[in-house]
Amino acid sequence: MTAPRPGDGVREPWWRIRPGALAMALTGPPLSVLGAAYVAVVLYTGGLLSLTLIGLPLLAVGLRGARHLGRAHARLVRALLGEVVAAPAPPVAAGGPVRWVRGALTDVSAWRGMLYLLLRLPVDLLAFVATIGLPVFGVWSAVWALSSGEPPWLVAAAVACCPAALALTPVASRAMMDLHRLLARTLLGPTPSQLRVRTLERARSTALTESDRSLRQFERDLHDGTQAQLVAIAMTLSLTADALDGAPHLDRPRALVARARTQTDAAIAELRRLIDGISPAALDRGLLDALPRLTEQAGVPVTLTVDVPERPDPVIERVAYFCVAELLTNVSKHSGATRASVDADLVGKQLRITVADNGAGGARIGAGSGLLGLRERLAAVDGTLRLDSPPSGSTTAVLELPVRI
Repeated sequence: MTAPRPGDGVREPWWRIRPGALAMALTGPPLSVLGAAYVAVVLYTGGLLSLTLIGLPLLAVGLRGARHLGRAHARLVRALLGEVVAAPAPPVAAGGPVRWVRGALTDVSAWRGMLYLLLRLPVDLLAFVATIGLPVFGVWSAVWALSSGEPPWLVAAAVACCPAALALTPVASRAMMDLHRLLARTLLGPTPSQLRVRTLERARSTALTESDRSLRQFERDLHDGTQAQLVAIAMTLSLTADALDGAPHLDRPRALVARARTQTDAAIAELRRLIDGISPAALDRGLLDALPRLTEQAGVPVTLTVDVPERPDPVIERVAYFCVAELLTNVSKHSGATRASVDADLVGKQLRITVADNGAGGARIGAGSGLLGLRERLAAVDGTLRLDSPPSGSTTAVLELPVRI
């Protein structure tokens, strides 16, 4: 059974000072002086050189450093004071140095980390005075009064300061530690808007997962229920047709049975097409097994390269499968290509699929080729679509999706 932490709703004795509070009071001032000096150097250097080519990059590097320092301080607050500070939103991924610098300069969490490093200095000084300075002053005043030979009234006042200071120390120390927790929670954690985004992302993830589970259950019900019943009806009709073959005077019933059998076979084929559109059977074993079957059914020869050692979430696999299917359909129907290629690999935590062809080119999103709907399908899972299709020929579409929803 773990010991209760501050903030768990368990009231501690008023006179108790936790060891973590003592450690925080002792280590806080030097750490906060270093933090404030870091902020001063970053702002001074970045501001002074902002008119040169290296000023803003230096400021951007300093801001990223402040983000990391903020996480280190959050871990320290958790270890010493028991305050769990949620991690802020990660920095925006950016390709290229210019975008990286711009992303760092507009990183709200990094600026909040800088503000925390500045504001922690006065809080640490107050915490040191409340936790260390008060009891030391109380004891020193009593020792000084008893050994100094001062008038009795001054000795009595100085001696009275000792128990008063010792009694006030736990209360003042706890107030300063609460201020430490509040400062860390406010500036090192996510902003209200980031918390709102996280809540919405969690709700979307739950909705997509439940939708995927419902679709799979619906597909199984159709496959194991409705389709099986139609197959049984078709078999019964076949047996009926065989029984009518020996009765020439029953040509009319035999023709009706044959027509019913044909319609039943068509219904079964259509149902199988619908089932495959809901949840392709190939996806049961993952995208690694589904893509080869998909490329084999394309209208042009397709070269497939797959390097996906980590299986994505089922929702991501479904979206990727149908997007590749749509792109290959466009290749065979609209591009006039004689060959195509599909390359799937992992780039960090992103699934990247590149579909290219040697067709006529000139494709664009929103031109009626289904690419707009494909981009919207990707956006539902934070995926993106990039299209390069010059009029001179050849088209390259790049899908990027997160591995986890």
